[in-house]
Amino acid sequence: MVKIIAVIPARGGSKGIKNKNIRIIAGHPLIAYSIKAGLSVKRVDRVICTTDSPEIAEIAKNYGAEVPFLRPKKLALDDTPDYPVFKHLLDYLKEEKYIPDIVLHLRPTSPVRFKQDIEKAIKIFINTSGADSLRTVCKSPLTPYKMWRKKGKYLKPILSLRSVREPYNMPRQKLPIVYWQTGYLDIFRYQSFRKYRSMTGKKILGYEISSEYAVDIDKEEDLERAEYLVKNTKCIKP
Repeated sequence: MVKIIAVIPARGGSKGIKNKNIRIIAGHPLIAYSIKAGLSVKRVDRVICTTDSPEIAEIAKNYGAEVPFLRPKKLALDDTPDYPVFKHLLDYLKEEKYIPDIVLHLRPTSPVRFKQDIEKAIKIFINTSGADSLRTVCKSPLTPYKMWRKKGKYLKPILSLRSVREPYNMPRQKLPIVYWQTGYLDIFRYQSFRKYRSMTGKKILGYEISSEYAVDIDKEEDLERAEYLVKNTKCIKP
């Protein structure tokens, strides 16, 4: 039996939107949507929230998540990456003799998810034994082959294409399709996490979703868009 946990990292501080992770949309705090997403999938054994905030911890428990500890403040800074946060949690679980096979990363800032997507992504990942991780992506409306960086007073292309001379002067349709990673869902294998000390490892599967549902809440208008989608789609709701 494959052991799967869903992890929701939710720190108390946020610069763009105050108390972002517990802002109310469609009658529920933002974090509740990610908790419910984890709880709605039968293959998920445990749904765990890692937070430094007593207020978020209480709300998370009320919606059915485990909150085994309050995360140290040094792991809840503006520039804290995901890896040490997850390592802290997985080390804690190892101490209690629980080691999952697969970890789902459900960001509270992406509340619009559909059960069939999560279940399908898990199935694909389990059936692809060589994969270290899976990320949800959507087609990008912008191409990096037409992007630049400044070097002194001149521009330099960010990327080049061996098969195409001056890709920045080519029609977009002639260039490779590129994808933008979303916060909808990430999955990684516990053993790969330990082996590579990485959230992704080397072999990363892509699971494509519609850009319509690629919500990443960073500004007030993102909250409005998320609330509209929650109210007008069949996404997972608390």
